[in-house]
Amino acid sequence: MSEGKRPIIIIKKKGGHGGHHGGAWKVAYADFVTAMMALFIVLWLLNSSVKIKKAVAGYFNDPKGFSKETGSDRVGTDDNIPLDRKNADKLKEQIQKAIREQKDLDKLAKQIEITITPEGLRIELIEDKKGTFFESGSAKLSHTGQELLGMLAQQLKTLPNHLLLEGHTDAQPYSSDNGYTNWELSADRANAARRVLQQDGVGTAQISQVRGFADQLLRVKNDPLDPTNRRISLIVQWVQTAGPLDQAKVNKGEDIKGEGNKGGDAKSADPAKPAQQAGTGAPTAAKPAAGAVAPSLKDRLAGMLPGGKPKR
Repeated sequence: MSEGKRPIIIIKKKGGHGGHHGGAWKVAYADFVTAMMALFIVLWLLNSSVKIKKAVAGYFNDPKGFSKETGSDRVGTDDNIPLDRKNADKLKEQIQKAIREQKDLDKLAKQIEITITPEGLRIELIEDKKGTFFESGSAKLSHTGQELLGMLAQQLKTLPNHLLLEGHTDAQPYSSDNGYTNWELSADRANAARRVLQQDGVGTAQISQVRGFADQLLRVKNDPLDPTNRRISLIVQWVQTAGPLDQAKVNKGEDIKGEGNKGGDAKSADPAKPAQQAGTGAPTAAKPAAGAVAPSLKDRLAGMLPGGKPKR
């Protein structure tokens, strides 16, 4: 073999991929991505609000959204859950927390009173001597009043409950030559609060009433001129959960009682006398006494055989 010619070497590779060149790594990678996604979802939920957690839980409990629970496509979040006496404390805490988080409103916590009444959750904005929420002697809202009502609108606009607004004044007569009195002032202040609430998202149909009471419902009755008598009351009215089911139960009970009285004077039949068939005078066979023992199946079969007599 000459030095100029080198042997040709042919390397043949087997077909297909083996070892780490296969497709198994794709499955492992997909599992890793899925695990990471689940981890991020858990971390997100841990830092989310209670409202979001309830919405997510409601969705997984009812993915199709056919129920009325939180997370379905009929509600979406728990914002639309009506306010009642059971969850009123929760809304009260949310409003108080929102007030504390705003520096401008935190100092006014003593002038914002939230109580639970038979009519609903009452939120009162109480004035001081200088006038906090309204300009003195005017129905024009101050910057603080607008800010507070805007915050309340964000908390209340998603509720299905109706809102009722009331305006109150003290007993100090309104000095005006055109006949403008505390009646007009109290009503105008309630309407001013209504306009701000609606501008910040509260629906028109959500406002049920706007009232002006002047000085007829004093907060401090023994001091009609006390400045805290001047206030705006916002009442989240209870949703009328109905009682058709309870009323139906009551009606049913009355019907049952009525049926029980029917035939109450009827005399029971004398067990000693045989019963008569209707329309005939022929007596029917009397029922055996309570102490008598009925013949067994064996005895009845024996009586059916020729010459057989049932045993007694």
